[in-house]
Amino acid sequence: MPSVLVVDDEANLRWMVGAVLAQEEYEVHEATDAASGLAKALEVVPDVLLLDLMMPGPRDGLDLLEAIRAQLPDLPVVMMSGKAALADAVQATRLGAVNFLEKPLSPEGLVLAVANAMELRQVRHERAVLRADLGLGADLVGDSPAMTTVRATIARVTHSDARVLITGESGTGKELAAASIHAQSARRERPLLRVPCAAIPAERLAAVLFGQERGAITGDPDRRIGHVELAHGGTLVLDEVAAVPADVQRRMRRLLDAREIERLGGPRAIKVDVRVIATSREDLPRLVRDGRFDADLYFGLNVVALPLPPLRERPTDLPALVAHFEAQRRRRGGPAPTRWTTEAIDRLARHPWPGNVRELANVLERVALLHGDQVVGAAEVDALLPADGEPLLPAAQQLDTPLADALDAHERLLILRALAAANGVVAEAARRLRTDRPNLYRRMKRLGIGDVG
Repeated sequence: MPSVLVVDDEANLRWMVGAVLAQEEYEVHEATDAASGLAKALEVVPDVLLLDLMMPGPRDGLDLLEAIRAQLPDLPVVMMSGKAALADAVQATRLGAVNFLEKPLSPEGLVLAVANAMELRQVRHERAVLRADLGLGADLVGDSPAMTTVRATIARVTHSDARVLITGESGTGKELAAASIHAQSARRERPLLRVPCAAIPAERLAAVLFGQERGAITGDPDRRIGHVELAHGGTLVLDEVAAVPADVQRRMRRLLDAREIERLGGPRAIKVDVRVIATSREDLPRLVRDGRFDADLYFGLNVVALPLPPLRERPTDLPALVAHFEAQRRRRGGPAPTRWTTEAIDRLARHPWPGNVRELANVLERVALLHGDQVVGAAEVDALLPADGEPLLPAAQQLDTPLADALDAHERLLILRALAAANGVVAEAARRLRTDRPNLYRRMKRLGIGDVG
């Protein structure tokens, strides 16, 4: 039976709501103030919360709403009040309330509001199940001190609109951290849009971000809405923001400072409400010092800094990560090893993981394909990873070797490792090596590396 928790200090209202909802076959729980309401919500975890705005005691309904969003983020909350101002309704909506009912309540309006909230609860549940099945859940795996710090920082910023700059090496989970911030925020029902700044040609990035009017770009007559407008009310993730050219950096400063944009060729400013999260694997302070990144934009984006640790600095998270990826594979119906030996996990923990969690995921995928339904030991892991302590150059080439030959050998090894981490996909290997695909193909041909893409 679906359940509803009613938090209101008026006994008559609680009685009326209980009687109406009981006829609709809801189980109704009651609380009289914010403190007992929070305790009851955590105890019974209802499907819908009906919450009075004005209540006696040190905490009012908005305080309880904020606490509920922090601890039960998927619980739909319907606010009620007989004396609410427009500002109260706006604040309640900003904090995540899904509806606002004026007292005195009508039975029809009450039943409709609860039914709509129940439907939203079901949609949220189905979405979470689907995202888990697809491996898209915004969960950061690991209980190492480094990851505990990351999750604590995320928890502090989710219930504000503070801009966050997420930094870290490639494959550390920057996009996942951004998704986690959005998923726990009051904006989670609104769009989450990611702009891969490094993958979009510099001359097109401004139009992709800010949109364009008809005729603004030669050869492109259409009017387009940019990602900033499409993300209105939600979150915009600027992935690899260091790649943004100078002219677009200036436009971004206006977005941050004035919360407005202009489409290319547009006659007027457009007000937008977006939370901006940026990611970067580059050393942005160094780029600022070198004059290659706007200092004001850097400070505007870096309101909260969220550095993500490389995998080699949190080896104790390896067992949890292995279990996480194996669970994902099983949900998708794919083969998975029956067991990982302690020696196999130790071998994984000794690898430096230059590609971080993304490289680990690829290695585990290959292990599953080759050794599904088997016990995985150190030998199976050794077959897919370089030997411990392997030097960058073979021993015979480290001394008394012509410089050109040594550089070729080093370049060949780096390319082969990037290709292995990218499962042979040349475009992904090029991205890891921070070059373009044609250049990587030319280098592969010169070094005698077969075309694997």
